[in-house]
Amino acid sequence: MLNIVIFGGPGSGKGTQSEKIIEKYGLDHISTGDVLRAEIKNETELGKIADSYISKGQLVPDELIIDILASVFDKKENSRGVIFDGFPRTIPQAEALKKMLLERGTAISAVVALEVEDDELVARLLNRGKISGRSDDNQETIQKRLNVYHSQTAPLIDFYKKENLYNGIYGMGSIEEIFERIKSVIEKI
Repeated sequence: MLNIVIFGGPGSGKGTQSEKIIEKYGLDHISTGDVLRAEIKNETELGKIADSYISKGQLVPDELIIDILASVFDKKENSRGVIFDGFPRTIPQAEALKKMLLERGTAISAVVALEVEDDELVARLLNRGKISGRSDDNQETIQKRLNVYHSQTAPLIDFYKKENLYNGIYGMGSIEEIFERIKSVIEKI
């Protein structure tokens, strides 16, 4: 299986590039946010537990997220692989994901990290907010999201470098130029 983790700061292009990777390589997409919303909407047991945290404004515990991801992953038996979008966000989540995949006889094949300077991320998100009307794409919220990214998610860079899985991708240029850089990494796996 070709299992890819894609990450980068908010506005780095993860969603856009995920779609291109999925289309080119026939991978399944697992987005933690989408998965949580679906579990809650379908009123699964795990979804009800997750909703009990979310409805109180609390973060869903890592163990529960891993259980939900494992459940979704297990339904993709004949999959060519999966792209994990928005997960892991912390080192404990990365360790839990590694363990979950190992228990299923597979592993992360590569980590694709879209590297974009903060000034560019802010500009992209402010522009997206103007176009899409997303209320969370404002200066104050963007800065908070960047702070969380740098404090909690950026440490994954060193974690995945030690695992020899990290692939930093220059995230500037056209969508196609960035995708070409990603393809050159994936095709070496």
